[in-house]
Amino acid sequence: MNKIKRFAKYYKPHLGLFLLDIGCATMVAAVDVTFPLLTNYLLKKLFPEIEQTGSAHLVTLFAVLIGAIFAAYVVRAIMLYIVNYWGHLFGVRVEADMRRDIFSHIQTLPFSFYDKVRTGKLLSRATTDLFEISELAHHGPEDLLISSLTVLGAFVAMFFIEWRIALAMLVLMPFCIFFVMKSRFIMKSTSKSVKEQTANINAGIESSISGARVAKAFANEGYEIAKFEEGNRAFLHAKDRFYKAMAVFNSGTEFFIALFNVIVLLVGGILIVNKAGFSSLTFITFMLYVSAFTSPLKRFASFFEQYMMGMAGFTRFLEILDTKSDIVDREGAIEVNHLEGRIEFSHVSFGYDGGRQVLSDVSLTVEPGKKLALVGPSGGGKTTMCHLLMRFYDVKEGAILVDGVDVRDYAQESLRRNIGIVQQDVFLFAGSILENIRYGRLDATDEEVVEAAIRAHIHDEIMRFPDQYQTEVGERGVKLSGGQKQRISIARLFLKNPPILILDEATSALDTVTEYDIQKSFDALSEGRTTLIIAHRLSTVRSADEIIVIDKLGIRECGSHDALIAQNGIYANFYQATLRD
Repeated sequence: MNKIKRFAKYYKPHLGLFLLDIGCATMVAAVDVTFPLLTNYLLKKLFPEIEQTGSAHLVTLFAVLIGAIFAAYVVRAIMLYIVNYWGHLFGVRVEADMRRDIFSHIQTLPFSFYDKVRTGKLLSRATTDLFEISELAHHGPEDLLISSLTVLGAFVAMFFIEWRIALAMLVLMPFCIFFVMKSRFIMKSTSKSVKEQTANINAGIESSISGARVAKAFANEGYEIAKFEEGNRAFLHAKDRFYKAMAVFNSGTEFFIALFNVIVLLVGGILIVNKAGFSSLTFITFMLYVSAFTSPLKRFASFFEQYMMGMAGFTRFLEILDTKSDIVDREGAIEVNHLEGRIEFSHVSFGYDGGRQVLSDVSLTVEPGKKLALVGPSGGGKTTMCHLLMRFYDVKEGAILVDGVDVRDYAQESLRRNIGIVQQDVFLFAGSILENIRYGRLDATDEEVVEAAIRAHIHDEIMRFPDQYQTEVGERGVKLSGGQKQRISIARLFLKNPPILILDEATSALDTVTEYDIQKSFDALSEGRTTLIIAHRLSTVRSADEIIVIDKLGIRECGSHDALIAQNGIYANFYQATLRD
């Protein structure tokens, strides 16, 4: 019931449109129920009286009734137009609201969520699932109301016309309802399975298309096709079970509908043979009502199929909405416009969920305006320290302080506005170069974007493109070289101009000459700012105020470049190996 309430809340913003749709649907049902009554009146009373008397008054009444029926069907056509257009528009608006909510909620979820959930599965929940929810939002209440009113109205009319046949039909109803409810549970289970397999296929397609160049490089296209076929077979199996359940449901429903016709023929025939006051004209009128009665039953069947698909999608939709972020702002979180940049790690230990310990009792301090370099083997926790600083994850033990305040006491958005990061794995959005650089500060002018590009040493190359700053970078920046993508991400950082900088292998994709040029720009940008530098190429960290060597055992060495070389320890060995390379 709580799920139904949560579904119904999406109707509230569009209640006027929903009521218009339902009102029009009710009028359509009223016309459908009234027509057999008028037909019964014409056949049993008006036509015989006109034949006997030839009364002009009765002929006029007949003309008026025909005109009224025509007008009613004109109104019915208009109502159906409203139902089909505005009703579908209502469903689309509900779908758009749900898509807005799930997208907005996904933006609040932490890195740990994306570590576990594949992009294709999220895409499925925001597209395919929501389309079927939209169909349920529009057609569900409409079909349910029209069918209920039509069945009820037809039953009442049939009781007035011939209660004995209506009673015989009523005896069959509990068996029909029992069959529908039993089939509903089977369809619910199979429908959810179809949703899950659809999400798996979407995830597989997204992964395979994104990695198409890698597959070609390794000549593994056949492997990718086989992998897709495996998921496709699972989807077919799920669909097979669903359609089998649906076939049982639809064929069973049609069987019960046929039984209603058989009952009318049987009981009506018995009454006519026994001359029990049941005429052939009454029989014809009753058959019209049986048609009006069985048609809504088919809509019921359609509704239950739609309900199962839509609610299965809504259940998966709620699974995302009910996923709570473990990175939340504390009550009274501090909003800060500018940080001085003093960073302190105090006895910090951290391990990813279900994984090994990455950091163990790490303590260090970086004074404002100083440059700290983190070096060491891959997996030693260097990038993790930066992620903890930005609260992409929260520390398990210990604390990280910025300007003497625990980062968990800052509002997340406020904290991250004051920290700029250039990562090793550069992500560019599909769009123009201008848009990707401006992502560093959305209100930046074109001139400021150009200035940032100049400082990142990418402006001259941009100007050589035919469309210059309007050049489309392609999906994930595929139209650009690795070095170009890296420098565009660096330009974002110049544009953001934060008090704390994180350079996570920021020059790893650059050639030596370009790296030297950009390093000079970094030196200028980091002047007076707190800077954390992660690098494997130790030539980029020589100018750091302090260098820390860290691995899975913790901080192993600490000091300036010259001091660490003099120690002739781990750092000195790394440095000598770099020189040999």
